[in-house]
Amino acid sequence: MADGDESGPAFEAAMPAPGRIEAVAPLIRRRVAGNGGSFTASGTCTYVVGRGRVAVIDPGPEDPDHVAGLLADLAGETVEAIVVTHTHRDHSPGARLLKARTGAPIVGCGPHRAARALGAGEVPALDASADRAHAPDRILAEGETVAGPGWNLVAVETPGHTMNHLAFSLPEADALFSGDHVMAWSTTIVAPPDGQMRAYMESLDKLRGRSEATYWPGHGGPVRDPARFVRGLMGHRRQREVAIRARLAAGDGRIPEIVAAIYQGLAPRLRGAAALSVFAHLEDLVGRGLAVSDGPPRLDGLYAPGDAAA
Repeated sequence: MADGDESGPAFEAAMPAPGRIEAVAPLIRRRVAGNGGSFTASGTCTYVVGRGRVAVIDPGPEDPDHVAGLLADLAGETVEAIVVTHTHRDHSPGARLLKARTGAPIVGCGPHRAARALGAGEVPALDASADRAHAPDRILAEGETVAGPGWNLVAVETPGHTMNHLAFSLPEADALFSGDHVMAWSTTIVAPPDGQMRAYMESLDKLRGRSEATYWPGHGGPVRDPARFVRGLMGHRRQREVAIRARLAAGDGRIPEIVAAIYQGLAPRLRGAAALSVFAHLEDLVGRGLAVSDGPPRLDGLYAPGDAAA
């Protein structure tokens, strides 16, 4: 799920079309679900890895037509594993539909969990997006593998967008399935308390040290030259942090004021996502002593520069 901010590093506009399967690499096929929108690009990308005995990554939303189409595409093949990157409703509910049709185990991320407990009176901003029914047959930790003939998917822990988020390396294709952590069409939404900016930035830094040639994301087209792209994403987030701190120093203490100042020209439908992004940065700044808030950080809180900012 994206935050709709397309002002980051050289985002690609080309979108894969929903409703048909296509081979995008020798070991990789992609079918896009029909759930396109402002935060999902043309829809959730479901990937098929291998031939004959395959893994299916992120079967998408609870959409029987998408799953039926996927099974028709795979007629004569066996689904060995249903792999899930994270528990948002545009990625994981389809896993249960696919398991019911194939009997294949659901593997990958664990059940949905938040980065922290809710504050007093706080309501999770993305609660409707959380798939709390996700119950995998096998949870994968860093470096653990699900394998089939000619392919190995290796788990890479990338918390931040959600705290259970995993990416998956496919060494045979020099590729990484990056879920919603890195996308080529927009920046990723990080919304407390489900997500956490500090964890997201640490996960980006972790990916910066990897060597895969291509990322296949949960929405949109592939990420080319991912090492450079990830550096650009980190730089973009740091620039946002600098801009937020500047607005605090100028006296803007409320999130809507900060959004209006630093997201000029943003479409109204994306203001909520921008507010969540600013909130995630402010929560991180408060934790580092670079900002203060009138109580625990919250969306409707009042913020000011912190002592460490002096």
